Amino acid sequence: MKRIIILLLICLSVNFVEAKPIEISYDNGIYHIVLTGEKIRRRVKFVASESLMSNKEAHIKGKSELTINAGFFDPENGKTISYVVTDRNTAVDPMFNENIYTNPILRKNLDKLLNRTEFRVVECNNKYEYQITEHKNGVDFGCNIITSAQGGPMILPQLRLEEELFVIKDKDGNVVRESASVLHKTPRTIIGIKDGDAHILIITDKNPMDLYEVQKLCKNLGLDRAMAFDGGSSTSLNYKKELEVVSDEGSGRLLKSFMIIPKK
Repeated sequence: MKRIIILLLICLSVNFVEAKPIEISYDNGIYHIVLTGEKIRRRVKFVASESLMSNKEAHIKGKSELTINAGFFDPENGKTISYVVTDRNTAVDPMFNENIYTNPILRKNLDKLLNRTEFRVVECNNKYEYQITEHKNGVDFGCNIITSAQGGPMILPQLRLEEELFVIKDKDGNVVRESASVLHKTPRTIIGIKDGDAHILIITDKNPMDLYEVQKLCKNLGLDRAMAFDGGSSTSLNYKKELEVVSDEGSGRLLKSFMIIPKK
């Protein structure tokens, strides 16, 4: 009888072992990060810098355990092209970037640009959850966006290249404009959701992908929803003091916005 009770207790203890909140694996040039559980959802924060800084600088400044690059920005003036919400307040707003209005293509397609997909942490009834949706989509009654960062395009459940102004085609269906190298192989920062957990893919220059290849990868991983953040030379990852991934030599490209997970 004692033996049965001991075995039962062992089984119960195994079943209740909590998964690590941050798990990182690497395969074939791709880092796969999984953020598991309610506690980690409450620690995720998107931030924007007043001046541009490297991912490593943001990692140190934010006293962060994990830091990745987030939204798009204008390299000419250092201003954002993506919305970022920090601690329930809009931190940066592309509407204040004058270069958007002086660019005839962007000005003509402003609605598409401003409605690009974003990743959110939302509070509903004191529970935190992740969402991936277009910027202009509201939240349910009684829910609040705690933090978010816009990027794009959406990858799953469907790839929204034209809808989010990453591809423009002429009347014959020929591509006449492409943004963020979406049709070319390049490093990528991808974030997705599966069974309530966040999945981050840092696709390095050892295995660059176009977004059709990224979509196939996300489907193979069983992600429910997925989207891109800024990529190419912006692709960056810092984890504790153990891991740093950049696409440029040295400290990496200077960036505008970041996803951080502050240390406990």
